[in-house]
Amino acid sequence: MGKVAIITFPRNLAAAEKIREFTGGDIIIYSKDAFRQAFEYDSIIAIMAAGIAVRSIAPIISDKWEDPAVVIVDSGLNFAIPLLGGHRGGNELAEKLAGLGMIPVVTTATEAMGKESVESISQSLGSRIVNRGSTKNVNMALLDKDVDVLCIKGPKIVLVDDDVSVLKREGIVVGIGANRGVRSIEVIDAIRSALSEINAGIKDVKCFASAMIKEKEQGMIEAAASFGKDLKFVPHELINSIRAPTPSKAAALGLNGVCEPAALALSENKKLLLEKRIYGNVTIAIAR
Repeated sequence: MGKVAIITFPRNLAAAEKIREFTGGDIIIYSKDAFRQAFEYDSIIAIMAAGIAVRSIAPIISDKWEDPAVVIVDSGLNFAIPLLGGHRGGNELAEKLAGLGMIPVVTTATEAMGKESVESISQSLGSRIVNRGSTKNVNMALLDKDVDVLCIKGPKIVLVDDDVSVLKREGIVVGIGANRGVRSIEVIDAIRSALSEINAGIKDVKCFASAMIKEKEQGMIEAAASFGKDLKFVPHELINSIRAPTPSKAAALGLNGVCEPAALALSENKKLLLEKRIYGNVTIAIAR
């Protein structure tokens, strides 16, 4: 979901505050430049009529792969409607807002038919779509039938047609938090469990990350070494510059969190593939 902007009229500020408490993000009071400002974010929640939002974004949208997801919410917090970028976080955000009692109104064909899209499959695998133009044909095929997802290990040369989507795994960052004195085996088991939740393996990991406060935790250091991956400790100033989507006990230590902000700090796309999971004495989050 990444960074979220919540655009609202002053009269709906209470609703915006409620959404911010639930999703995180920054509130932007509506003005003629509000959407241009918000287009620097990953996702936008606009508390207003759909027509106002459509007229506001029409002059500034450029590329479905680069524009942020835009979700419209009515002032009564009854409906959440992905208007832009449904496959790129909009549908996911609308579904999340269902936790506030809203009804997500999802109109993308694959989701409306209970099917996965190329984009959602790519996200679940922690990968990027190399040939983006292929998704239209493949998504249309997914409406009618199951489409095989093949994993080809190299070295290989692959020649594909226009109706074949090519996905390439990005290096993912595994954020780790742990109770003091954690054993390495606990960390190892937690990492493996978390990776299995996104159908990834240790070969897909670029590095491990944690907060500087954990730099002397031998269990974490030994676990990272056992996988042959670097464990990087993120300065607290950087940790606290990143809004963690999940509440953390680290707040008692003056930190926004540990595993989620650490993973986001070192990731390329600043998106969580796996929000914080608790495995006994260990917490794990995964970003790309």
